[in-house]
Amino acid sequence: MARVETILDDLEARGLVRDTTDRAALAERLASGPVTLYYGCDPTADSLHVGNLIGLLVLRRFQDAGHRPIALAGGATGMVGDPSGRSSERNLLDAETLDANVAAIKSQMRRIVDFDDGRAELVDNRDWTEPLTLIDFLRDVGKHVTVNQMVARESVKARMASEQGISFTEFAYMLLQANDYLWLHDHEGVDLQIGGSDQWGNIVSGVDLVRRVRGDTVHALSWPLLTAADGTKLGKTTGARIWLDADKTSPYRFLQHWMQTDDRQVHEFLAKFTLLPLAEIDAAVAEHERAPEKRSAQRLLAREVTRLVHGERAVEAAEQASAVLFGGSLDDVGPDALELVAREVPTAPLPDDEALAAGVDLLGLLVETGLASSRSDARRSVGQNAVAVNGEKVGLDRTIGSSDLRHGHYVVLRKGKKHYAALVRGLAGKNRRNQPSEVDAPGGLR
Repeated sequence: MARVETILDDLEARGLVRDTTDRAALAERLASGPVTLYYGCDPTADSLHVGNLIGLLVLRRFQDAGHRPIALAGGATGMVGDPSGRSSERNLLDAETLDANVAAIKSQMRRIVDFDDGRAELVDNRDWTEPLTLIDFLRDVGKHVTVNQMVARESVKARMASEQGISFTEFAYMLLQANDYLWLHDHEGVDLQIGGSDQWGNIVSGVDLVRRVRGDTVHALSWPLLTAADGTKLGKTTGARIWLDADKTSPYRFLQHWMQTDDRQVHEFLAKFTLLPLAEIDAAVAEHERAPEKRSAQRLLAREVTRLVHGERAVEAAEQASAVLFGGSLDDVGPDALELVAREVPTAPLPDDEALAAGVDLLGLLVETGLASSRSDARRSVGQNAVAVNGEKVGLDRTIGSSDLRHGHYVVLRKGKKHYAALVRGLAGKNRRNQPSEVDAPGGLR
């Protein structure tokens, strides 16, 4: 790997540059002193996903290089909907839903970018868009953009050619985003907007608007969209479904997602989704290639990204949960890990203290949790030495008592090698959302 000299060199070496307005001019501007740049996310859901994580990490890379990032939560543009990359129009969200979504994604942005002491800004474009009157918007923004320019954008052309077409609402989206760049240039000194390549048309609309209205030269940079190992585009059934919100994608599932990374992409993902130096990444991948069955590069990737998004404590809990779901011992497993286990398997309420003190029939609990279809099925499984309580095989005379509780709240049951259930204190009713009870095979974290 060639030596990295500048932030732009580093981004290019990591595969994070697809388009720039003028590479030489941008490099000169970055070399002249700190640049204020922005990246925006529309609050179309109450969580960002791993595709947004690239943008937040690019902001962080610029911040670490001495520049000033602005993270924008698109409360206004989220009301309209971006037609880029979509074959149908988004559902319009009400103000209450948008407020909740904006608050949620702002908290996720804070995990990646350091906003302390004014080192970065967190803004919502509703603050300057809502006060605009229609006449002001048409005069101050629309006057400077031709319809010819707008219909030439690939996202607009694709929708115009579709059966559904495009509404004027979505057609105007690029004008709103262009106005964001103009406002941020005027009020925050922004000279660079970044985003995924699917946003390139919207981004350069802002560059052009600033030039036309203020006569200033500003810059743009995009990165390529994520693809699968075979080069096909990732859809919403893959990367976009891995959320940054721990309630939507648990730290266990999040970590396992990265553990499943194809060998062909592990270097790319380490470069794009971690803050590790490239030389360290090269060394880690070289070690991995000597013994790929150990999945050491995937393990490093999973730990680093989970640490960035959820913190060190979540990494430890997710790894311990993985060990439990491989049939490991529950000794030294913490309560956070057992909580993750309980989220991944069918659960049932833990019997009350009086019942536990007397000892609760295990066969009945196997039926209640769904690990057995009947008492006779449960008896047969136990008789075949196929049932474990907290990782230890049990016999037909086994009951569940107070001493079986882990951290006062959990008992983990297993039938065979892959079928799990948990008894949880304070649980109101059974949890069947994870049926069937066979846990997806974790990706090698033993």
